[in-house]
Order: sequence, then C-alpha cells, then structure tokens
Amino acid sequence: MHWLLIATLILIGLLFLVLEILVIPGAGFAGIVGFILITIGVWQSYAVYGAMTGHLVLGGTFLLTIVTLALSLRGGTWRKLMLSTEIDSKVNLVDSEKIKVGDTGKTISRLAPMGKALINGEFYEVRTDGEFIDQHTDIVVEKIEVNKINVKRKD
Repeated sequence: MHWLLIATLILIGLLFLVLEILVIPGAGFAGIVGFILITIGVWQSYAVYGAMTGHLVLGGTFLLTIVTLALSLRGGTWRKLMLSTEIDSKVNLVDSEKIKVGDTGKTISRLAPMGKALINGEFYEVRTDGEFIDQHTDIVVEKIEVNKINVKRKD
C-alpha cells in the first residue's frame, strides 16, 4: 500500500471523527467509520513499512487528532461559521391609547387562529378563540391581555 493511500485513509478518518463530534448529532456512524479508517491506515503503515514507521505514523496520527480537535473546538473557529444576524423584531406592543376593546378592524391575513390585522390604522398580531377567520374580514376587538389581542368576527 502506497504511503499516499495510508495518509488519505488517516485524513479521511480524521474528517469523519471531527464531523461526528461537531456536526452529526448522536448516531455514531461517522465516528465508527472514522475510527476504522484511521485504524486501517495505521495498521497498513505497520504492515507495509515496518514497526519503526508504524510507531511514527501512530504517534503522528495521535498528535494530528489532538491538534485538529483543539482547533475545531476553539471559539474563533466557530465564529467564522456562525450566523451573526440579530433579531430586531419586537413583541406586539399594545398601546392602550391606540386600541381598546370594541375597536373594529380588518384582517390582513387569515386568522387560523392567529394572524395579522389592521386596527385603527396600525398593524397588530391578533388571535381568535379557535375560530378561523378569512382574509379581508371585518373584526372587533374582544379583549386585550398584556400583549395579546383577542378578536372575533364582526356581526
């Protein structure tokens, strides 16, 4: 077996181990495949090139595994891969001056049982008590709880 094939087996095995630890949750298949590939690579180095080369390959593989895992687990490595967007949305802020029980409006989306509605010129996320209300239907505010607006179909 050529030394390039041995090195390839070890590197692919190491890649599978890193994938098992960092990316693929739980199953263990990638880790087992990685361990088997590394073991075959080291075993072939002993079989083809002798004990001295086999020991060197085994030690080098061990050090390479430790260094690769250390670099992979560092925070800086993950910052490059992380999603860095921020959530700038806000909770449905209900201003008691702008909306009151009994106000009327129109649904913008289908309420199933939650959706968007236009009440007094403002857009709000509203909900019903389980009733489905189609888009562009007239509604009336039934009750307001903290940040939740309950509506019903206007009779």
